[in-house]
Formats: sequence, structure tokens, C-alpha cells
Amino acid sequence: MARRVHGERSVGLLYGQRALLIGALEPLTYTGTMLSTRSGDRPFERLARTAKIQETIFLGTRAEADEALAKVHRLHETINGELPEPAGAHSAGTPYSAFDPELMLWTLAVIADSGREMYETMVRPLDADEREELWQDYVRFGELFSLPRSEVPGSHREFKAWWDAKLASPDLQATEHGLEMAPLVAFRQPVPAAARGNLAVQNHVIKGTLPPRVREIFGIRGSGAHESSFRAIAGAHRRARRLFPRQMRRGRNDVFFDVVTKAERRRGGTAPPQLRAGAS
Repeated sequence: MARRVHGERSVGLLYGQRALLIGALEPLTYTGTMLSTRSGDRPFERLARTAKIQETIFLGTRAEADEALAKVHRLHETINGELPEPAGAHSAGTPYSAFDPELMLWTLAVIADSGREMYETMVRPLDADEREELWQDYVRFGELFSLPRSEVPGSHREFKAWWDAKLASPDLQATEHGLEMAPLVAFRQPVPAAARGNLAVQNHVIKGTLPPRVREIFGIRGSGAHESSFRAIAGAHRRARRLFPRQMRRGRNDVFFDVVTKAERRRGGTAPPQLRAGAS
């Protein structure tokens, strides 16, 4: 089921930006990642690299997936330290680690909810059995990254209850850095002039799928007209999708990811907001 969902090009192109935005609202996960990254001035390259790795795991061969997972594991071993200053509800000195089960579950959750949401928006709704099957695939996906199954909601119904509680929690908030950086990476991808119209449509769809609490935190304003146009775009895609050749509908998105990466390199990187270093 995960291969079916993530094999759709429209899902692969859009779910990552949505996941990034929502993921930035867990301040400890977000700040720890930002303090540990070596791609601070190349966030689009980092996003594209992450997207390629995830598509390899979802869609590639076992050998390709094993190689990608080994690289990620080595990278995750370097993501650990302590917050140099408070971040949201977390005080200075709070430890973080890429292998913290609670933080890993949050990362898995934003991927799982975004993958499902984009598939149902751009392709078709899933029934209860399909949602359960998809969730179990995501549980396995988490295990591949060393997230213990015992730390994960056992069913999609349990996950939905956990997710709704997280979205309603007062701990869900963005740091000053996240408020600036996450929307920049989600919505301002460097693309050729000819593709800017497509980017505007993609951004409109992503915003239309965001939970109301997330829109509120990032100051993403909507209206009845915005909602109507979002639904019209999604509906038109679902109807037109059946007319597309399979090679247009399904497959990896490496070509599109490379366009963004090369454009960022040509302009010399992306100036990020400053974040004080101090983790070890």
C-alpha cells in the first residue's frame, strides 16, 4: 500500500513540503535537526536528498533501500546534543537525539499523515481497511529507521487519536527560526520561470491540506474562495489523472528534485535565518 501511495508522482512532489511544515512544530526535533545539519545554506538540496532517500526506500529494490538506510543511520548517529537555549516548551540543556523514540514517532507521523492526505486529495479516498494497511506499512517504515514497534500506535485508529491530540496540544508551536525557515522551504522552491505557475498551484494544494491549527501558527490565511479553488484543483486532478499515461502518473521524481537542487546551487545557496550553534 505504501508503494501504491508513494508511487504516485503527485504524492511524491507534495507530501514532503507538507510534512516539513508540520514537522517544524515540534521544537526539539526541529532545532536539533537544524543544529546538526551541514546543509544550512542549502535547504532545498537537503529536502531533495531526503525525498530521494524516501522514494528509494518506498519504491526501490531491497539492495537500494538497504544502502540508503545505512547512509541515513550513519547520519543519524551525528544528530545528538543539548539545546543551547529554550525551544518552545523545551528548556535549555534538553537533550535531543535522532534515535529518541518519541521524536522519531513525530517524524514518522508527519510523513504518514502527509502521504495519506496527499493521496486522498490527488488520487482517491482510502477506505478503512486501506488506511489500516497503509499505517502498518508506515510502522514497518519506522522500524527500518530503528523506531521500535512498541513505541508506535498499533492501529490507524489509535494513530489518528494520537495525532489529533498532538495537533491540539499547546506544545505544538514553532520557534522563531522555524516560522521563517519552514514556509520558505515549503513554498519558495527555486524553479525555472516556466515552472512558477505550477509551483503556485502546488503551494495552493499544500496549504489547502494543512490542518487549521498549522495554518494558524504559520499565519496562512484562507477564505471561502481559497477553499473552493483548492477543491476545484484537486477534483480536476483526480478526474484528469485517469487520462495520463502510467509513466506520467507513477514513478520517482528525481528529475524534478534535481531541477530544484541545481537552481539552488546556481544562485549560490539559500540564506537561512541564524541559529546559534552550541550542541555537541
